[in-house]
This record gives sequence, structure tokens and C-alpha cells, in this order.
Amino acid sequence: MNWRSCRPLAGAEVVSDVRLLTAPFDPAEELRAFAAAHPGAGGVVSFLGQVRQDGAVEALELQHYGPLTLPGMERLAQGVRARWELDGLLILHRSGVLRPTDPIVLVAAAARHRRDAFAAADFAMDHLKAESWFWKRELVGGVWRWVEPRAQDYADLDRWV
Repeated sequence: MNWRSCRPLAGAEVVSDVRLLTAPFDPAEELRAFAAAHPGAGGVVSFLGQVRQDGAVEALELQHYGPLTLPGMERLAQGVRARWELDGLLILHRSGVLRPTDPIVLVAAAARHRRDAFAAADFAMDHLKAESWFWKRELVGGVWRWVEPRAQDYADLDRWV
């Protein structure tokens, strides 16, 4: 684990783990370790994004610009922690070529109260989906095509303004 202390909140240490990964990760193990690290949390909320297995998509590739991506993810985590009272925050994101059912992203928030955990995870995912530092393309029928955020992704993001 790569736990880093961020700032104390209400007498507890807020812990954040933000990682940009090129290798597969085990979502169940990551979530188990995260929940175990925050036994005082009343709620742990998580979101797992994975490559759809719909028969058409053969692969998904996520590219990024290294000097911007991880610092951007860390700034996002700081913004999330500034907005909600959390015990911990986990943001894992893959890059590279992924196959159907491969995990892409895992966001988890631990908080004393469930509403903070739900809102924090939702906010983080809306930002990752619409404002992320990744370029995404899909392999369909042996042909790569670029994938842009949808209008709904931007609408989801706008509700936080």
C-alpha cells in the first residue's frame, strides 16, 4: 500500500491513496485493505469501473501525459477532501491496453457518515469521467476509434458547481 497522510480532520488522520497504474489491480483486495485501514468510518462507498463486455469492444486503451495525470489526480483528491469530511480516500486508475472485464478505475471514500462517503465518491468519478487527463480509444472490429466524453458526463459534472 502507498498510504499518504494528508491532513487531520476532527481529531483523526485523513489518509489518501492516489495511484496511476500500468498493471492490473485486484479491486476486492484494494477495497478490503482500504476498509480495514479505516475502522472508525461509519460508511465506505466505492465505485468500480471496468471495460464492458458487450461483444463489440475488443480492447480499450487509456493514454495519458505523465507530468499532468498523477498531479491532476492528486489535486482532485485534495479537492474532494476539502469538500467532505472523510477518514480516507482511494483513487486508482489504470492506463494502457485493457480487455473486457478488466478494472479501469476504483474510487472509494471512507467517512463517519454515509452521505459524505457517497457524495465524495460520486464527485470524484464525475470529475474523472468528464475532466480527466486520459485519452481513450476502443478497438472494435479490428479498428481503433477515439472515445470522447458524452454530453451526460458534462451534465453530471455541472451539478457540482
